[in-house]
Amino acid sequence: MEKGNHHQLLMTAEMYDVDRAVINAGTSGERLMEAAGGAVASEIQRRWSSRPVLILCGPGNNGGDGFVIARILKNDGWPVTLTLLGDKANLRGDARLNADRWDGEILPLSVDALNGAAICVDALFGAGLVRPLQGIALAAVSALAKSNVPCVAVDVPSGVHGDTGMVLGEAATAELTVTFSRRKPGHLLFPGRARSGQVCVADIGVPEWVLDTIEPQILANEAELWLPEFPWPGLEDHKYDRGHALIAGGSAMTGAGRLASWAARRLGAGLVTVAASPAALPQYTVDAPGLLTLPFRTVGEFGEILSDPRKNAVLIGPGGGVNPTTHDIVLASAKAKKSLVVDADALTAFRESPDQLFDALCETNAVLTPHEGEFSRLFKSAGDKLTRARAAAEMANSVVLLKGADTVIAAPNGRTAINWNAPPTLATAGTGDVLAGAIVGLMAQGMPPFEAACAAAWLCGDIATEFGPGVLAEDICAGIPGALTRLLSKVQEI
Repeated sequence: MEKGNHHQLLMTAEMYDVDRAVINAGTSGERLMEAAGGAVASEIQRRWSSRPVLILCGPGNNGGDGFVIARILKNDGWPVTLTLLGDKANLRGDARLNADRWDGEILPLSVDALNGAAICVDALFGAGLVRPLQGIALAAVSALAKSNVPCVAVDVPSGVHGDTGMVLGEAATAELTVTFSRRKPGHLLFPGRARSGQVCVADIGVPEWVLDTIEPQILANEAELWLPEFPWPGLEDHKYDRGHALIAGGSAMTGAGRLASWAARRLGAGLVTVAASPAALPQYTVDAPGLLTLPFRTVGEFGEILSDPRKNAVLIGPGGGVNPTTHDIVLASAKAKKSLVVDADALTAFRESPDQLFDALCETNAVLTPHEGEFSRLFKSAGDKLTRARAAAEMANSVVLLKGADTVIAAPNGRTAINWNAPPTLATAGTGDVLAGAIVGLMAQGMPPFEAACAAAWLCGDIATEFGPGVLAEDICAGIPGALTRLLSKVQEI
């Protein structure tokens, strides 16, 4: 594993702060632009042999990078055609300086420029775009999107919002995106992730101390983010040192609770108990002799189970049903100040009274794990996924894990991780139950809620990727030991 803080993602405003800090520290903008353009040209030459290249330059610094790329490729013998959105006379600063250094023709941006191009370099706008594309820029990007010309994007594909991944009007699908110093959230959030292709992070000479002063709160969910908090067993540990997870099991859909209990046990929880109606309990232990069970029929009986101080982390929701009992045992668990994972039916049980849930969670460590449908029933926030998840975490005073291909894990203090290692094969029945069980198993062992949610999401993605097509929720549980073995090898690299 590469050392450092490369799990950090830079928001657009933070990117500008980095540029200013580097320039104030004595590195000129000219030098940064030369390094950025040189990095893109190098990546192009590493992947392709000389062929006709079209450079689309915009009116700002992204376009200035394009002029540097064009000059380097032309000097190395590549056939280069350069187009510019707007007039050269309107360019300013380092972009104008590099436009003046370009000794070739500058054509106006046009759709026809794509004719005969074997590669197109998109240096129109980059991460700073905040308005939908329009006019000739929209027409050119739309034509590029419909063409078969390989696209190399500078920083982010034009039309992709660097902070949110949203497409502003149109965006081509890049085969390669070269960004600088750190990735941007838009590289990991859909639909921007699908438009970015392979993302290469180029070092353009920004000192690590500058990046450290920014202290970004948006992070890529890499193992280095949470491995220092991972609860590896100690040499003298016994099962009572490893926590006791309690899972509220359903009466009809027992498979959900069974999957969750398997995940919690596989991830090292010392003891796992499923509490369910007496008639359902045999279904939980038929293939799991190491699982503990307790009967409960009423909220009061569940409260008696909670009174055991050794049961320190509770999962409610998988297969539980949307009913008053599910609703009330969530409140009882929060009142008992247990670490709490609220999933599935337990979230929907509060669709008429979300504030009641949020108020109850104020005094406990909690993780909420909604998919988009469950999220919309609890939270009325609008906007992009990143903004909605962060607002929800603050509202609920809990960690919110908003599931999807680009799962977002947000803490109430604003710290947020984007999970991006999950393959599409993970979208199958029961994997959410495994995820919830993994989180409660880690929290039972004392892992903080944000790190536990991040670790569980990453592990599920890693296992599904390792397994390949055809993965089932049961395979995720069975794959946990192998994933932990792979994870152990990373510990030595941090």
